[in-house]
Amino acid sequence: MRIGFRAFLSSLVLTSAAVQAGVGPIPLDCNRACLEDVVKQYLAALVAHDPSKLPLSRDVRYTENNQLLEIGDGFWKTAQGRGNYLHVFADPEFGQVAAMGTMREAGEPLLLSLRLRIELGRITEVESVFFRPGGGGPNNIADMDKPYVPEAIWFKSIPPQQRLSRQQLIAIADAYFTGLQRNDGKGVGNTGTYPFSNDCHRIENGSATTNVPRPADAPADAVNGFWMDCMGQFKLGYYFVVQNIHSRRFPLVDEERGIVFAHAILDQGTVNKGVLSDGRPFEFRGFNRPSSILVTEAFLIEDGKIRRVEMVGPSAVYHMNSPWGGLSGD
Repeated sequence: MRIGFRAFLSSLVLTSAAVQAGVGPIPLDCNRACLEDVVKQYLAALVAHDPSKLPLSRDVRYTENNQLLEIGDGFWKTAQGRGNYLHVFADPEFGQVAAMGTMREAGEPLLLSLRLRIELGRITEVESVFFRPGGGGPNNIADMDKPYVPEAIWFKSIPPQQRLSRQQLIAIADAYFTGLQRNDGKGVGNTGTYPFSNDCHRIENGSATTNVPRPADAPADAVNGFWMDCMGQFKLGYYFVVQNIHSRRFPLVDEERGIVFAHAILDQGTVNKGVLSDGRPFEFRGFNRPSSILVTEAFLIEDGKIRRVEMVGPSAVYHMNSPWGGLSGD
């Protein structure tokens, strides 16, 4: 028994040494400030075209627009510099940090969505999504690169007793995707309403897609969803062109600030004519070819309702499958 016990102790020492050898330089208790600094380190290494400057796991997984690549390839070779805009989201509890911002490539700014996962002091996952000039759909990269300054409400700390749980926040974000996919105007659970605040606003690829002032000379019967608020769009069933939302994921949740950082793929283009929930026929001109949008959306949730949405979403091949997996359907 004594010999066996000594062998057991020796194995513990060896195992402990192996674990310590595998621990990287990022603190194991990496807090919000620490995670934000990791993003800055990553962007600096990216601009230097040198991934060796980062504490990467040996088996780090890297994607660009859902394509698996070796880290150091792709944008790592073409990045010219950082842009003027950066919005960082942190989830210290699960070791996740993400950002939306602008970068430089080929003499022009582009939009970047970035997610990093940190385990045992090293970066194990890098998920990057790029929206480049000419990417289609509503966009205004130049406006984001002025730079755009996120509203202070994104950074407000919610008192602990008022915070929603991780599961509750994810459920609200997922209800957004489900409501968008169903597009029947009936609301969540046929309640006739959706989880939006009265001042909900959304920015897609730098362009406002809600609350845009209606032109004074617009015909009385003209329909444009961008003139509506979030609730109005969903109640009208305006986005029936979106037929399916799959590969939904919610890797980062910031309970302190009420933020969910989500990924999904929106399939569209197979239907471009329909009837709105108020009975009016409507046609989306130009949406007559199958295509998808690779979506990253940051949701700011306050009092159980979505108040802000910031999105980066390039066009993608129809029904693209995500290498990161995820939920499908509603």
